Amino acid sequence: MILSKKTLKNINVPGLQKPDEHIFNLPEKVLQFGTGVLLRGLPDYYIDKANRAGVFNGRVVVVKSTATGSTDAFAEQDNLYTIYADGIEDGKEVSEKLICSSISRVLSASDEWRAILNFARSEDLQVVISNTTEVGITLVEESIKLNPPKSFPAKLLAVLHERFKAFNGDKGKGLIIVPTELIVNNGKKLRAVVLELAKLNGLDDVFINWVEDHNTFCDSLVDRIVPGKPNKEQMAVIDAERGFTDELTILSETYSLWAIEGDEKVASVLSFAKVNKGIVIAPDIDLFRELKLRLLNGSHTMSCALAFLSGFETVKDAMDDEKFNQFITALMFNELIPAIPYRIDREQADNFANSVLDRFRNPNIRHEWIAISAQYSAKIKMRVLPLLLNRYRKNNSAPAHIALGFAAYIRFMKTTKDENGNFIGEVDGRTYKVTDDKAELLHQLWQNNDTDLVVENVLKNEELWGTDLTALSGFKAAVADELKSIIRDKAPIAA
Repeated sequence: MILSKKTLKNINVPGLQKPDEHIFNLPEKVLQFGTGVLLRGLPDYYIDKANRAGVFNGRVVVVKSTATGSTDAFAEQDNLYTIYADGIEDGKEVSEKLICSSISRVLSASDEWRAILNFARSEDLQVVISNTTEVGITLVEESIKLNPPKSFPAKLLAVLHERFKAFNGDKGKGLIIVPTELIVNNGKKLRAVVLELAKLNGLDDVFINWVEDHNTFCDSLVDRIVPGKPNKEQMAVIDAERGFTDELTILSETYSLWAIEGDEKVASVLSFAKVNKGIVIAPDIDLFRELKLRLLNGSHTMSCALAFLSGFETVKDAMDDEKFNQFITALMFNELIPAIPYRIDREQADNFANSVLDRFRNPNIRHEWIAISAQYSAKIKMRVLPLLLNRYRKNNSAPAHIALGFAAYIRFMKTTKDENGNFIGEVDGRTYKVTDDKAELLHQLWQNNDTDLVVENVLKNEELWGTDLTALSGFKAAVADELKSIIRDKAPIAA
């Protein structure tokens, strides 16, 4: 039995939330660029939850922009799909499973561009959502008259132009546009690209002014781990338990955050935020970006090498070890939070840190440390260095846990070069490939093999950090001492 509107009545799985029939008659209010699992596991999930609560009451028309793959599974299943969410909240395992019904249609840009432009003329359309990868928001000089335009900004501009013409420039027909691409100021950047593209296409000033004045481009930040479709073995178990097949099934963690920069007008249109605690609409979302960047990403980065050298393969493996748990907890609460270069409420930061620790303990998410180590040097510079420098402005002393994390990073970056030009590290008989643009530089700095000199040369290297870290009082000595201990003891925190 395949999941569809027709088979819903035959599905009786304990705890599985099914949609009511009235959901399928709701108007289409959202145009979404992207069919990926993050959009289906976050915005589409939020809209579905709101519809079930009688709020927002709108469905999503999805645009499949890429030529690869097909929309067959969506059509066969009436755009229904199952979400299985599992996680840890307040130290307890929680789970949720539901059949998501927020998507009404999936249209192929290459085959159904006219249908997409026709939807741009809809009275019901209010919102545009996108996730076209980080490179999606770039300027491609092309005509919006192509069928379809190649780039996402050109497609969006074509939609806006079609809407402008349909409603004769009605000020009230502008849209709320919320990109979720993982770049800072994604809304502002998309707006700038769209306006530049409008000028390149020779569109008149009246239209350009309408785009500028009556359409709202919101910066946003999304945060939810959505691994996507279960593997073959997992899917077989799931199908056997539920008694139906669903090719669009996705897994996710229970934690979710969608921070959207906007005012009361934005909040009134995005009314689905009212019933979803994971959605925050605020005039400034920098706070949420700082918390995620410093506490989630920063703690991952500063503990990555330490965990890997200690023999832990995944984040969950490390969190199950009492000593490592103590290390990362102290790192977050004692060193990272106090050094965040942003005015922040301590209770809010503590609550966010606790939620991060719960996410790290999630037994259903397999997050490998070696994957986290990709572009390690750049991640330290962006995520941790501002905290280290800000801490020294407040407290001129070496932070012990950051020093240990830095020492582990330096040891992790000790490599040999193989015949293919790859940089290969080795610890306790295990080899690993270093994927880092600065691997060659670190490889050269390790050639001396004098620990104190290696530490000094790494810390003072401005190509790596943009500043001389040996100028920080006591930091070089603390890192050198920790590096010697790591080399002597091999596993910094025994697995």
